[in-house]
Amino acid sequence: MIRLRPDLAALPAYKQGRIPDTTERVFKLSSNESPHGPLPSVVDAIAAAAAEVNRYPEAAASALADAVAQRHGLTPEHVVFGGGSVESVSQVIRAVAGPGDEVVYAWRSFEAYPLLVVGAGATPVPVPLTEDGRHDLSALRAAITDRTRLVILCTPNNPTGPAIAPSELADFVASIPDDVAVLIDEAYLHFQRGLDADPGVALLRRHPNVIVAHTFSKAHGLAGLRVGYALADPQVAETLRKVAMPFAVTTLAQVAALASLAAQDELDERVRGIVAERTRVTDALAADGWRLPDSQTNFIWFGLGEDTLAANEVFARHGLIVRAFPGEGLRVTIAEPEASEAILAAAAELAASGLTNGLRAGERAQA
Repeated sequence: MIRLRPDLAALPAYKQGRIPDTTERVFKLSSNESPHGPLPSVVDAIAAAAAEVNRYPEAAASALADAVAQRHGLTPEHVVFGGGSVESVSQVIRAVAGPGDEVVYAWRSFEAYPLLVVGAGATPVPVPLTEDGRHDLSALRAAITDRTRLVILCTPNNPTGPAIAPSELADFVASIPDDVAVLIDEAYLHFQRGLDADPGVALLRRHPNVIVAHTFSKAHGLAGLRVGYALADPQVAETLRKVAMPFAVTTLAQVAALASLAAQDELDERVRGIVAERTRVTDALAADGWRLPDSQTNFIWFGLGEDTLAANEVFARHGLIVRAFPGEGLRVTIAEPEASEAILAAAAELAASGLTNGLRAGERAQA
């Protein structure tokens, strides 16, 4: 048998959110997908391009690079594409870190981070979140050593939801050594309050060691086409291209992303609808005594600890497939209003059965 890397034996594989059986009447709230299909103009663009899939895509994605660069006030030389932002994150890790190097990130955060770090041969350095699900910036700063090559900040954070305040983000980046890369993963940026917020790009303009990752999977509703991008100093971007998977962004993905950017007003309206639904659900949960992290994403986080798996069964009985992190909590995507009603009903059952890990007002004091 071939010799496999021994350091991969204990590494858990990435686990996709459960896909519902076609016979089930359920809401799939486990993968933070948009409840909406692509915009009509995007569907038309995909259909028109489908006849050309016998040809390789343009590797540089020039038209899309021009549009993305214009959107952020940068140049196409700043833009590097990948198969979703997870591939952009992988490019960054492989470009800056290898054996003997360390990559620092908050935990729990996006579960692909440790997989990608170990896959690159580097050493992951997870730093616990604060009790309210936020990045502990002081602890992250203290974890940096002379072996650190990269710090990853997921803001808003997956799976807990809070965002790093722009002023705190700026102070953190300013305090980091110039030879340490800072990757700001903004996969959920669209759902932050203030749709015009672009804190990562503002820092990139001032700090060449800052790299920003975005995706078309979430707000744009193109998760199945896999297109994301990194924004970086042109010299850094050139190195990212050297480790990028050739032809990772298909022609269909390119034309769909370009059409979605051109329909920004329609997209913003959809995002506002999801944010409004998130507010409705979180306000209702707060009124019922739940104390959850301040989500700036399209999902909410129930930090249920040892109650997680039992609570997952309650959500399942209400026709909801959610993402369970055993021993930690449940991540629940905001989707259709009907799904929201089921979320509230499941939360009420949790409260009645005591499966709340003290997340409701007064429970800790009564314990």
